[in-house]
Amino acid sequence: MESQASSLTFDKYWQILKRRWTPGLAVFIPVFIFLVLASYFKKPSYEAEGKLVFQRTNTISSLTGVGEGIGKLEAVAQDQKTSPLNTEAEIIRSVPLLQETIDKLALKNNQGIALKPTELLKQLTVKDIKGSDIIEVSYKDKDAKKSAKIVNTVMNIYLEYNVSSRRKEAAAARKFLQKELPNAELIVRKAEGELAKFKDKNKVVSLQEETTKSLDLITDLQKQSSQVQSQIANVNAQSQDIRKQLNMDSKQALAQTSLSQSSGLQDIIKEVQQLEFQLATRRTILRESHPEIITLKNKLEALKKIIQQRTTEVLGANKAQLNGNLQIGALEQQLTANLIGLESTRMGLVSQAATLSKLQAVYKERLKTLPRLEQQQRQLERKVQASQSTYSLLLQKLQESQIAENQNVGNASLIAEAQIPDQPISSNMLSYLSSGLLAVIAALATIYILEVRDKSIKTVDEAKELIGLTLLGVIPAFSKPQKSDFKDKKRDLSTSKSVVKDTSHSPISEAYRMLRTNLKFKRGDKELKVIVVTSSVPREGKSTVAANLAIVMAQMEHQVLLVDGDFHHPIQHQIWELTNNQGLSNLILEETQVSTVVKMVMNNLYVLTTGAVPPSPASLLDSKRMASLIQSFANNYDFVIIDAPSLNIAADAATLGQMTDGVLLVVRPGVVDSAQAAVACEILEKSGQNVLGQVVNAVVGRKLANIMKGLEPISIRQFLLSSNIFSFLAD
Repeated sequence: MESQASSLTFDKYWQILKRRWTPGLAVFIPVFIFLVLASYFKKPSYEAEGKLVFQRTNTISSLTGVGEGIGKLEAVAQDQKTSPLNTEAEIIRSVPLLQETIDKLALKNNQGIALKPTELLKQLTVKDIKGSDIIEVSYKDKDAKKSAKIVNTVMNIYLEYNVSSRRKEAAAARKFLQKELPNAELIVRKAEGELAKFKDKNKVVSLQEETTKSLDLITDLQKQSSQVQSQIANVNAQSQDIRKQLNMDSKQALAQTSLSQSSGLQDIIKEVQQLEFQLATRRTILRESHPEIITLKNKLEALKKIIQQRTTEVLGANKAQLNGNLQIGALEQQLTANLIGLESTRMGLVSQAATLSKLQAVYKERLKTLPRLEQQQRQLERKVQASQSTYSLLLQKLQESQIAENQNVGNASLIAEAQIPDQPISSNMLSYLSSGLLAVIAALATIYILEVRDKSIKTVDEAKELIGLTLLGVIPAFSKPQKSDFKDKKRDLSTSKSVVKDTSHSPISEAYRMLRTNLKFKRGDKELKVIVVTSSVPREGKSTVAANLAIVMAQMEHQVLLVDGDFHHPIQHQIWELTNNQGLSNLILEETQVSTVVKMVMNNLYVLTTGAVPPSPASLLDSKRMASLIQSFANNYDFVIIDAPSLNIAADAATLGQMTDGVLLVVRPGVVDSAQAAVACEILEKSGQNVLGQVVNAVVGRKLANIMKGLEPISIRQFLLSSNIFSFLAD
């Protein structure tokens, strides 16, 4: 399908060239001659070129390690086709650099006005050499020295810009760093102050060492606590044994010891013992009521009260319950002293154990807070470290930017200055080729304009598309086509030949037979006997089509009558070389008989010419007499073909179509245009004609396959079944 479409497109363009080659050639030749002469007398142009080499980073920066990132050649877009050299080339072509070149060289145009950057850019070429890091700068001018000077100036200005842009970048970086450095220093001080405040508040020297020592101290305190608990248990065991021996607790033992060590109390106790002894002695002799006995009792009571008082004074508020014996022996005193010593030792050990426990709790609590403090310290230290690193980096970069700003180098250098060219760039062959190309373009433009302005129907496909009627036949041209605007009647006569009669086996004859076959199958159930042949405008060959159609019908042993109904331009008598003294007009006016005006021109074919042209042809054709004549013709002949006037001249064809079985429209490419064809179709549609279809006449360069392609599929099939197809194929 694609190859077929391309073939059709090529054929269409070829037909256009065949139609319009004359005006195209008429434009091509003078344009080509003019351009060749203009290039011959034109002053030659010279082209000077210079080259710049680029490095990704400049050599000094690579050696010193300072400012390597400034001016580094890298493309921003990640496209593989994008090259940093393209960016540098655009910078060279930029308006500021070109304007500086114009100002420096005081460049002016032919009118003496200062040259504009756009005008300079037209002759300036900047391109990168593929496979290298080199940019080539060239300029074309009629002055060789000027072209070299412009190229060198552009390159030098660019090199200065390349260096200054790098220095500007370094200066901008330095200013930024100088502005940010105090802020960075302030952040460092703030971070260091927060860290110092944290250590002072939490009494932090070294958290790691403190953690280790705390663990060691807790372990040591646990050991000491265990030893104290063991000693307490030992003391408790000894105290328990002594208490059992003394049958008293430690408080009682302490009180007993205190009383035994009170000398006054012991003296009173001795006196009490003596009185008790005396009283016991005297009771053996005396009665209880004896005064001496009573006196001894009273003294005894008084001494006991004194003992009670002295006991209270010795024991104080912590009066312990005594076992009644205020005097103890040496052994008991020793045991009591031991018990008191053990109790004192126990209290000391208990106090020591409590102290150890408190210390252990304090160290454990501190140990619990150490991870949190360590985390906070690490955060503060990281903050200090980060701020110090930032400050150090900014300080380092500031020094680097100051050094880079003082470097007077870029990453572009001149490798080839532009030399004054000694040979012009233009050549005769190139001027001829360009002149020929422009001349061809002018010729094609002329052909295009003529083709666009020409509204005539040019091909069979256009006729099918614009008119919209069934294509019943395609008649090839008998001779070479002439211009469509040639208005001489001889043109119609040149093709108004009875081709079927003169050359019965030609492709044109077979095309008419194909038309006859298509009309036969177009009849269907309704008998088709009377046909009106007309066209949109004159000179479309309707008379020729009518004559040859009548011949091919007569060749089928049918009685055929060909009636010339065109009173405006009668031509059938010229085709058949007949006199036109009498004819259809005489029959309508009833001035003669049918047999006297109808003439036999060949077997089974009869011709009725127009006769004398009446002053009002329309009134004659639109009469009852004409209708009766057509009815009479239909009764006496197998087929009646009426050659009617063109539709844009008169309404005769529409009038005759009302009286006949159908109308056949002849279309000739190159003669009728789309507007005329549209008007003709509108006339036929509004008048209610039975339009059988269209016949495309005088088609140039159409082969059998192309002719058959435009017909209805059923017509082609039936045509192939006809008796004359084999002779047609043989031609």
